[in-house]
Formats: sequence, C-alpha cells, structure tokens
Amino acid sequence: MNGLQTGTLAAAAFTVMAAPQTIAQSSETLWDLSIEYQVDSLPGTVAQKFAKELGALTDGQISVTIHYGAALGFKSVDQFDAVSDGALPLASSFAGAWGGIDPIFLVASLPVVAPTLDDSRTLYEAAKPYFEESLHEANQILLAVTPWPNNGIWSETPITSVDDLQDLRIRTFDPLGTVTFKEIQASPVQLSWADVIPQLSTGALDAVLTSADGGSASSLWDLLPAYSQVPYASPWQILHMNRDSFDDLDPETQANVREAAHRAEVFGWQQVAVRTARNFSDMRAHDMTIAEEVPSELVKSLAQAGQAAVETWKSDSGTRGTALLDTFEAESATK
Repeated sequence: MNGLQTGTLAAAAFTVMAAPQTIAQSSETLWDLSIEYQVDSLPGTVAQKFAKELGALTDGQISVTIHYGAALGFKSVDQFDAVSDGALPLASSFAGAWGGIDPIFLVASLPVVAPTLDDSRTLYEAAKPYFEESLHEANQILLAVTPWPNNGIWSETPITSVDDLQDLRIRTFDPLGTVTFKEIQASPVQLSWADVIPQLSTGALDAVLTSADGGSASSLWDLLPAYSQVPYASPWQILHMNRDSFDDLDPETQANVREAAHRAEVFGWQQVAVRTARNFSDMRAHDMTIAEEVPSELVKSLAQAGQAAVETWKSDSGTRGTALLDTFEAESATK
C-alpha cells in the first residue's frame, strides 16, 4: 500500500481518486486538481489548458476536475504535503507559499532581481533543476512552472513615492516581501490569497501586493480603486503531481502527462502580456486609477530595501541559492 492509501490527509481527501493500482486498468481515470485561485486567474486558465490537453492526448481516458478557490480545503502551503502524501493527485500551487518548506522556492520572489518576463524565464531555467530535486525528495514530480504577471500594489490611492508606503498595512505573499516592506517602513502582513478578501473586508489592510491578474480575478477593485505597477517580482505557480501516481502510469500515459504539462507551461508564459493588457482594460472599465509606471526613485528604494531579503534568502538557501543566482547572472550576461 503506497502513500495514496495512507496517512491522515489521505483519509480526509474527499475520496479524491481511486487506489493507484486501478490507474492503468480503468477505462476512465478521474483526477482532482486543487488550486487556491479563481477560475479566471492566469493559473486557473493554465490548469484548464493542462486538463484539456491531457484529455485530448489520452482520448478522454484521463479526466481532470479542477477545484478552484481552495474548494477542497487546501491552500497552496497545504498542497505540498497533500500531494506528497497522496491526498491529492495533482495541484497548482503558489511557489511563494513554500518558503518554509524549502527556501529555494522563493527565488522568483526576490525583489527586483528579475523584473522583466525575459529575466523571469532565464531565472526559471536556472532554478528548474533545484525545484525538480526538492519535489522528487518529497515524492512529487514537477510538471510545469508558469509566471504571474509582475506584481503591483492595489491601494486606495496610487503609490508614487516611498512616503506613500510609510506605515501602510500591505499584504505580502511571502517572507521576502515582508522583510522588504519592513525595511521601507511599511507595515506588511503576510497572507495567503484565500485570506486577503476577508482581511480587506474587516479593514485590517490598506493595500495588497499582487498582480493585476490576481486582483482582477477577485474583483479587488470593489475594495481598492488604485493600482500601481511596481516592477517588484514575477512569482511562479507550480503544477505538481504525486510521484507514486505518476509511476503507476504506463510509459505512454506518462509521456502524455508530460506533454500536456509542457503545452500548458508554454501557454502560461505566452499569456502574461496578453493577460496584463486585458487586466488593465478591465480595471479601467471599473473606474480604477492605474499608474503603469512608478517613479524610478521608488523602484530604486524598493531594490535597496530588498537587499536585506536577498541576503536572508542566500543565507537560508545556502550553496544551492548562491549557485542558482550565479547561473542566472551568467546566463543573463549572455543575452
């Protein structure tokens, strides 16, 4: 009996999937995929692309049901163990939530280290082997990594200077953001996405650090009417799978799973610019004030404040982190 049939999480997995030995024998295999974000978010559409491609490649023999908005009770941080233990066969998780599991997953959240989409892609190429290794050790496989659009700040009024950040109760999504905004004298609060709207609704927050895409998918304009596009970071979303489940598949089906994930990954990277333009259009249609470019002095101040976070991450990730950034910098220099 493997991890899909044992453990507390597996016992409470809402009968997510059949025992793994039935996977290759059943005429139709049903998998559940958990995601913390909404159906219209970029990770939501990437998950849909994966499910559609996998269904087509397997002639309908594998059907993936996507559960949005943490509907199964799992946030991104929970999904690491849930997939590892087999309580979930598949999940799409925000990498920034896994910093306490392995700091290597925070690399894309390093402030102003990879500010452009091309930079983010180069960083991913350097980080991928480390992600694969960490997931493999946790009885998982890495299927795909896709970026969120660059983060900005949703707030009552546009953020145009460091003074605007003073004492601002701003939601951050990982420890690095918390360190950075503390350095700049804001009052950061680290929250999972599922907790953002409740905290805003009670007046516990003044602002939210997230992308235009994430905020638009949740109609954040109903609570915060301004958005400032700060080139802070483009964190990643990870599509991951239980390794026992994958290993129980025949080689052809394994290849189909990999190919469906590859197509979804390509789609996700291609959609960033398209989604950003659409998000801005939707935001303006809801009478939002958008600052597409913030003053360079503000960006410089954030970069300086972020150095404390970078040094913390280097210390936490050890030689792996240093080697990863060295590879990234070397590759960046050749492009």
